[in-house]
Amino acid sequence: MPYVEATGAKLYVEERGHGYPIIFIHELASDIRGWEAQTRHFSRGYRCIAYNARGYPPSDIPEDFASYGWELAVDDIAAVMRGLEIERAHLVGLSMGGYAALQFGLRYPEKASSIVAAGVGSGSHPSQHDAWLRETSILARIFIDHGMVGVAERMARGPARIQLKYKDQASWREFVVRLRQHSPQGMSNTMARCQALRPSLHTLRDQLSDMAVPVLLAVGDEDVRCLETNLMLKSVLPNAGLWICPNTGHAINLEEPASFDAQVEGFLGAVERGSWRRGFPGNEIDPSLGLYRRGCRDHSLVQFDQETAGADVVRLHHR
Repeated sequence: MPYVEATGAKLYVEERGHGYPIIFIHELASDIRGWEAQTRHFSRGYRCIAYNARGYPPSDIPEDFASYGWELAVDDIAAVMRGLEIERAHLVGLSMGGYAALQFGLRYPEKASSIVAAGVGSGSHPSQHDAWLRETSILARIFIDHGMVGVAERMARGPARIQLKYKDQASWREFVVRLRQHSPQGMSNTMARCQALRPSLHTLRDQLSDMAVPVLLAVGDEDVRCLETNLMLKSVLPNAGLWICPNTGHAINLEEPASFDAQVEGFLGAVERGSWRRGFPGNEIDPSLGLYRRGCRDHSLVQFDQETAGADVVRLHHR
């Protein structure tokens, strides 16, 4: 099934591997191809699903301005799951995709087994808000006026993207080539509607503080516009861990694919074992039953022995 139906658009989807599903959600400047290293690695043990957002061919590029927006981006994740008959999944999102994944965790917590949110937070810090609105407005016009060929390399040389060029010239060049192939109209509408109008993560503190979905935050230490927001998210999300990758910019999965895959793999394994932040506030433990439901591979229940909980002893009970 190469396409799924979403509200006002058909979304192009690719699958690889078998097992518990992971859904990969790309950033503004990338598409399904940016997850190649991850889907190749994780398809050894998971069913890996990646899709192009609306506005990114071969997904539809709606002409109607109202067919874009962060709310639709969140619902598009649910549409992919519905189209592929998936009830729950791990979500791995980068930047714009990471933002959508966090919002999905707020709106559909029963559908998210875990969330990896990498490079989230551009424009979210209150000190960045005005500059973010100016930047998104200017870029939305530039995409239309100059096309992707004229702007792609400039974007790839940005202060949080040039790191990839220094580390891996071939990967950086591939990134530029892919970026040139994006739809100017789709990029412009996404920037003007999805990016510019989305609520700041800082305004969602109260909602995020109640979200029990396990979260791995990942950010490069040179992704300056995202660092403070990720520290805020770590302090607010009750079931989150934060990985800061050294000497790394925004496209963390492209710059450091081996480290990124290792961190994600360890996180997913801990979630599936029921040991992610075990014993810390935020674990969904019913004190009357002593059960923690893992909506993961085997839908097991992890039972905590109330008398030996201090010794961190668990017993697995399979259905």
